[in-house]
Amino acid sequence: MNNYNINKGIGRTVEFKGLKAQYLFIFAGGLLGILILVMVLYMAGLNSYACLFIGVGGASLIIWQTFSLNKKYGAYGLMKVGAVKSHPRYIICRKPIRRYIAKHTTTK
Repeated sequence: MNNYNINKGIGRTVEFKGLKAQYLFIFAGGLLGILILVMVLYMAGLNSYACLFIGVGGASLIIWQTFSLNKKYGAYGLMKVGAVKSHPRYIICRKPIRRYIAKHTTTK
């Protein structure tokens, strides 16, 4: 008889080495961007040690910032912060109050 493993992670967020949800995309995209930047700079003729310094410095900055954002905001906190910034702080109502109180009449 065959034994099959059941996937117990259905409905859970994706996690890799402690990074959750959208932080994985930020992490991978940042490292890919640094790699492309270093390759372009090297092909443009920049010193190889300068390229190495930019690559290591940029990658370490991406890793540090991604893990600190993950620790600070959690799985969905970064999306919530972005949503709060897109909402107005207060609603301005410039119509006179009597307009809301007045009885509306309909015409036929």
